[in-house]
Amino acid sequence: MQRSIRLPLWLVALLAIPGVFAFRFALTEITRQDAAHAARLFDLEFSDPQLDSVLSLLDEQRSEYRQLRKNNFPNHALPPALVFDPRPAGWQMPAQKPVFQTDDYSATRLPAKRDDLAYYNIGQLAELLRTRQITSLELTEFFLARLKKHDPQLHCVITYTEDLARAQAKQADVEIAGGKYRGLLHGIPYGLKDMFFYQNYPATFGTPPFKEQQVEEDATVVQKLYGAGAVLIAKLSLGELAMDDVWFGGQTRCPWDTQRGSSGSSAGPASAVSAGLVPFAIGSETWGSIVSPCTVNGVTGLRPTFGRVSRSGAMALSWSMDKVGPICRNAEDCAIVLRAIAGADPKDAASTDAPLAYRSRSDLKGVRIGYLQQEMEQDSVHRALYAETIKQLEQLGATLVPVVLPGYKGMTTIISAESAAAFDELTRSHGDDRMVQQGKYNWPNFFRAGRFIPAVEYIQANRLRYDMIQKMAEVMKTVDVVIGPPFGDNLLTTNLTGHPSLTVPAGFDHPSKPATVVFTGQLYGEGMLLSIAKVFQNNTGHHKKHPPGY
Repeated sequence: MQRSIRLPLWLVALLAIPGVFAFRFALTEITRQDAAHAARLFDLEFSDPQLDSVLSLLDEQRSEYRQLRKNNFPNHALPPALVFDPRPAGWQMPAQKPVFQTDDYSATRLPAKRDDLAYYNIGQLAELLRTRQITSLELTEFFLARLKKHDPQLHCVITYTEDLARAQAKQADVEIAGGKYRGLLHGIPYGLKDMFFYQNYPATFGTPPFKEQQVEEDATVVQKLYGAGAVLIAKLSLGELAMDDVWFGGQTRCPWDTQRGSSGSSAGPASAVSAGLVPFAIGSETWGSIVSPCTVNGVTGLRPTFGRVSRSGAMALSWSMDKVGPICRNAEDCAIVLRAIAGADPKDAASTDAPLAYRSRSDLKGVRIGYLQQEMEQDSVHRALYAETIKQLEQLGATLVPVVLPGYKGMTTIISAESAAAFDELTRSHGDDRMVQQGKYNWPNFFRAGRFIPAVEYIQANRLRYDMIQKMAEVMKTVDVVIGPPFGDNLLTTNLTGHPSLTVPAGFDHPSKPATVVFTGQLYGEGMLLSIAKVFQNNTGHHKKHPPGY
């Protein structure tokens, strides 16, 4: 039973005066007991005299926090002045000339059954458009119709961009007909994870607190795709604030089995590509958000080197770990999209120019591939699948050698602290109460817990990260790429070191549950990474299997 508290009228009147309550709150002193309890949270213990000495400093620090909070820190602006660099000490960018050699698609013809276009790759669709066997507008209407037909089951679309798409498609058709061909993405429809800004359209971040958000700027990745002639047809779902596959429109589903979620956070992009609803989509990864949904949906996804692709105009989750990459039909499609979206951007201090040397190859002779033997053998469900993958790579001419990647415990401190800072205002305003996911292991709770991470521990974790980068460099000196399971310690390690990875289908657990392997490449070595994976795909065909009914 609750007891009501009756305040004196004079106190009620005083508290009603603007600013009085804030002033009263500001005068609340931190006690020795407060400091002792806080220290215990950080696994520290101080004597009473030591605590007494520090109290005035703690009050001053709290006043500093309040001064900082008077500034406006929108999620999408004001990144930290400290910029993460994945390059180890003494490392130099490989001295290689940009090369881009794809397969020959000149024999491509329109299929007898128009629905077969759903699973044509970018190169094939590009040839149809270039030779004017089909128009961009026809292709755009085809994929819009597929999205509208299957989205009620998959819940992968947040916002259709129909008017924009038709205008862009018509422009592409005029240009192609007039001999102004921009390249392999000219006139190709695509989907965009709804954490990127595009003028005149909402950027919902998949969660109710941002459902009406509209930022009048275009993300750099969108600008680059527009420059390449690609056609944006929809903004696709993400698990709210880039976690999992649940958003305010429900749970995004896997087309192989709609009783299962798509995983996330690039849930909509992976689901839509898997079901043949878009030829490719743009996703992002901080810690598994491309790898995981690509695994669940059985598609190919590239997480580029940290800094390879600008994040300007995108939701920030972890400034030192966020990466933008494509989800596609195959490795070569990823190469085509990467070529368009990569490059330095003055709006993203972490972005950089690096050469992309991609060549289509027929075998893996002379290629050294490290494999994570212990992690593969410990996975009893996929052990046989991994063994078969290694055998296939050896048959293609590669030399396989066991390797172990470096790792430290406690490194999740980095993403925990940075994500809490990225959504600081959401926590302090209690806007997180409006989020769909309110469980113990969902963002609202993680953001609150992140407030208790000392700056000292965050910096210490980054010092260990520096050591991890040096040790990773030693491993990568011995091989061209590393292959391993999609999940395990390697997932966090490679996200922390900033190395690129490619998730590729490698078979099935059972007919409705795809399985994958992940190739990890050299820093800025996406060209070699993609060409190696392409050979594997060409000789296995796992990526050509599609969910029935789509």
